[in-house]
Amino acid sequence: MTSPDRQTDQDQDAHSRTVTEAALFEAFGGVRGMVETTVPGLVFVAIYTVNRDIQPAAIAALALSLVLGIARVVSKGTLKHAFGGVFGVAIGAAFAMMSGDAKNFYLPGMLYTLGLAVAYTVSAMAGWPLLGVILGPLFKENLSWRTRNPGRRVAYTKASWAWGLILLAKSAILFPLYWWGDATQLGWVKVALGIPPFLLCVYFTWIFLAKAPPPIDVFAEMEAEETERLEKERAAQTATAD
Repeated sequence: MTSPDRQTDQDQDAHSRTVTEAALFEAFGGVRGMVETTVPGLVFVAIYTVNRDIQPAAIAALALSLVLGIARVVSKGTLKHAFGGVFGVAIGAAFAMMSGDAKNFYLPGMLYTLGLAVAYTVSAMAGWPLLGVILGPLFKENLSWRTRNPGRRVAYTKASWAWGLILLAKSAILFPLYWWGDATQLGWVKVALGIPPFLLCVYFTWIFLAKAPPPIDVFAEMEAEETERLEKERAAQTATAD
């Protein structure tokens, strides 16, 4: 028979996992965000593979990205996810059409991935893991994990290392193809590497955070302090009136 204390710990662990999953989906767009990120690139490489014409492939990818963005806005989704993908595809389409090289459709996204990899790695080494900065507000802990919750700081550091190394590995595969491969090889490999590395990063993040101590709700603390302050003011006013 399960003891009450053990049952309480299990309930807290389950709640922590649920909150972690919700925060990760909120931060990174969830399954829908992965689709919105991957499908325009798939459309581009599929059309370019057939006709070897950059313009219709780029226009089709951009049009699809715009439709997906509008659909997210109509369904009251997060604006940053709605327009982030459109912006990225638009830059890639412009690069490809202006340069006449289909591989440049993927270059902005590759540079962004490499930049993220470096940011995650450097921030983890510096003691300011980027993942903690991103997820802290979603957990209502802000930056309290740095000084008041060392277990979560360790978890954020490990998760940031995981993101950095996985994205660096992805870049190590894609950039040689950009330099020495052709556009179709690069395109299909990039599509194939769109979702699996992301899921692996999210999985490691979930594992590390689910085992970490619960976040300190600094918003609740501030509300409690404000309530206490108001009660003291009312008590002082009552005492003065008497």
